[in-house]
Amino acid sequence: MKKTGLLLVLCAALNGLAQTTASTSDQGAGTAPVMTAGSFPFERVQTPTSADLYCAGFISEHAMPNANYVAGGLHTPIASKFENGDLIYLAGGGYQAGQQYSILRELRDPNEQELFYGQSKMLKMLGQPYSELGRVRILDTRSKMAVAQVEFSCDSVVPGDIAVPYADKTPISFHPPVRFDRYLPASNKTGGRIVMAKDFDSEIGTGAKVYLNVGANQGVKVGDYFRAVRSYDADLHDPVDSLSFKAAMSEDSLKYQPAFEPNFLTRTKGPAIHVADMPRRAVGEIVVLSTTPTTATGMIVFSLEDIHVGDNVELDEQ
Repeated sequence: MKKTGLLLVLCAALNGLAQTTASTSDQGAGTAPVMTAGSFPFERVQTPTSADLYCAGFISEHAMPNANYVAGGLHTPIASKFENGDLIYLAGGGYQAGQQYSILRELRDPNEQELFYGQSKMLKMLGQPYSELGRVRILDTRSKMAVAQVEFSCDSVVPGDIAVPYADKTPISFHPPVRFDRYLPASNKTGGRIVMAKDFDSEIGTGAKVYLNVGANQGVKVGDYFRAVRSYDADLHDPVDSLSFKAAMSEDSLKYQPAFEPNFLTRTKGPAIHVADMPRRAVGEIVVLSTTPTTATGMIVFSLEDIHVGDNVELDEQ
């Protein structure tokens, strides 16, 4: 009788332990993540200034009119680059004293090297990139060329840069510091890719300007926030970062060394690690400064590490 009672008590205890273990396992699969400084760092965004707004550049689906352009300046030919306060001469027509014009430059990439596979084709589909160089005011129209003064310059203005009527831009509001979810799973929100960066940079950080392949046609508007995300699969296919996957990562004392994406020649007796199973990571946040129907210009306002041209972006509605 005592043995029977003992067996019943032992069975009940084992059954309770099994239920507790199952319950813990279920909770681990579906409960909210634990918030730490590593996985949910505080995000303090950098507010875009007037210079950020008016010097960001853009990609236009349609070519900008180039009939009006910079032909020279007061000290031509000794001086070929013009900045704040300089007097310049504008060729073309339609000028009136007091008018303001934006100075743009039609860009070409002198590097001629793709930063990610398919970049050149994607840029051709999106249109022509332009840099925004500054603003001028027309002073005199009595000669064949108008005389203008540079009121604000982002970079040096040179002969050949084009002049288009100036337009005010929408100011940007920013959100207060919040927790940034580093491992937020993918969603069905509007997403795209960073196809180019200002000055043709490849690795960029806070304050840098980037160009996205989504625009007003996809509902993107000025002031929207996008998070930049990167998968480890992207690192695996990067010609430089992929080399680290092939290097020895473990201690010599480890009996069975793991292998990343092993094949017949590289597999080991240790575990096979597939980077596609790793969570994607958010690397920063971008605020939209301006849009065209097919593109958007953004500014990186928060970054946890270098952001790369080619990184994916996803609308962040936090």
